[in-house]
Order: sequence, then C-alpha cells, then structure tokens
Amino acid sequence: MELNGALSRRNFLTGLGMAGLGGAVLAACGGGSDGAGEGQDEDGELSALRVSSDLYASTSPQRFAFAIARGSAYASGPTAKILFKPPGGTAGPATDATLHAEGLPKGRGVYVVETALPTAGIWDATVEVDGEAAPLPFQVAALASAPTVGAAALRVPSPTTANPLNVDPLCTLDGGPCAMHAVSLDQVVGSGRPVIVSFSTPARCQTRYCGPTLEQVLEVRRTYESKIAFVHVEIYERPTGPTTVSTVKAWNLPTEPWLYAINGAGTIVGRLDGAFDRSEIKSLADRLVQA
Repeated sequence: MELNGALSRRNFLTGLGMAGLGGAVLAACGGGSDGAGEGQDEDGELSALRVSSDLYASTSPQRFAFAIARGSAYASGPTAKILFKPPGGTAGPATDATLHAEGLPKGRGVYVVETALPTAGIWDATVEVDGEAAPLPFQVAALASAPTVGAAALRVPSPTTANPLNVDPLCTLDGGPCAMHAVSLDQVVGSGRPVIVSFSTPARCQTRYCGPTLEQVLEVRRTYESKIAFVHVEIYERPTGPTTVSTVKAWNLPTEPWLYAINGAGTIVGRLDGAFDRSEIKSLADRLVQA
C-alpha cells in the first residue's frame, strides 16, 4: 500500500500485471480484490511482482523482494533466480533468490535477495523460473523515503493504552488490541533494550500477504518478549478515513506494512516492508538478541 500524504492504498496495490515505471507491484494490501486467484494456473504466463517499495541508490546491500505468478494465480514455490541490469549498463550474473514462506498460504511466498543498487534510475531485472523468464523493471530513487539500516531510529511517541495519540481503536487486530501497546517508541528506543516495531493496519489489510503480518509478529514475540521490546503502530487514526498516525508521518513511511529491528543503542539493524514471512522476523529477532 502506498502512503502519500493522505494514504492511498489502491494507488500502490493494483494487482497482478500492473506495469509502469516502477514495474509490477505485488497486491499485498488493499481495500478490494486480492488481484490473484488461489487456484492453480499452470498454463498461465509467468510474471514477477515487486514487493519492495522503497528502493534507493546505495552501495550497501538492501532487501529486494518479489513474488511470482502464473496467469491469475500466485505461484511462489519453485526455485527462482534474478538478474539485475543498471540504467545504461549490462546485466550481472543470475543470483539465487531465497524463498520465505513460513506462515504464508501456499503460492504466496516471498523471494528475497540482498543486493546493492548503486545508481538511481530505471533498472531492469529478469526473474528466471524453470527455464522461463519474466521481466521486472523497477525504479531506484536517489534517496530512501523511510529510515534505513544503519540510521538512528526516530525517538517519537507511538500510541499506547495510556496515551493513544487520538488513535481509535488503538489496534485493529481482530479480537481486540494486541499486547504491543504498553510502551511508546520514545520510551524504549535507545534505552539499552532492543526493539521490534510493526507498522501495520490489520483491519485494512484484506489480502493474505500482508494481512497476517501482525499475527506473525505476535507469534515471534512469545519467544523473545523477555529480551526484546515489541511495539505495534497502526497506520490510520480511524478504521476509515485517510488521516495517518503521527508516528507513521514522523517515520515518513511511503507504504505499509513495515517492520523495523532496532538495537539497544537505537540504531536500525533491519527493515522489512511489503510482505514478509515469520522466518524473516525471527532472523531479525535473533540478530538483536545475539548482538
């Protein structure tokens, strides 16, 4: 979902086959259709769907995530490789992508590579699956919109049970508020205790890519809550309407959902966006407790 001033979910998530300057974009969240069926479509054309939304020019590796589909059906599962071609350059070697599917429905896994994207502009990528190739052009911005790995996490208030910051309901998780609204971000960032913060809006994530994000964070929390502070921040102040939570505005998040891992000194050590599985969250939690 793309956030642009007053957030517009449908601008970012338009379903399979969306072509444009930024390439095809995964329909991870949305107020309407999934954009892809659950059934098999073995005879359909292979397509690649970009998951990462905030790609920026840097010589440091960053997470590039994508999904695949055949025709109208998501089809993640087989081994996939990806080749990157910078603006005006030549394609590099094929890179094996790691499939992350823990906690996601069949066919809806997320492929991830860590890659440097040193040049701003329009990049070309090619995804290879079982001898077939699918183009995946994408935009690399000169600068990131959201905070990046290595930066200091913003120490701003987040909605809590004691101070909801005009957010009602405090948490839109089905069944009532989750257990991650006891402390505010400005109380725990840089306090010596590592933090995992989830920016997500369960009530408005109606598809099964980003919809389970908060539930997966809560599952990981059960194992790590004695060592890591977990914080959840809703995206909108109300279940309907465009006004975003002040914390989301301060972090300048261009899309949702997001998840950040922050060490005890207040430095960002990992970020996930768009879609991610339980294993990626666990990996960040392990990195925090082992630091």
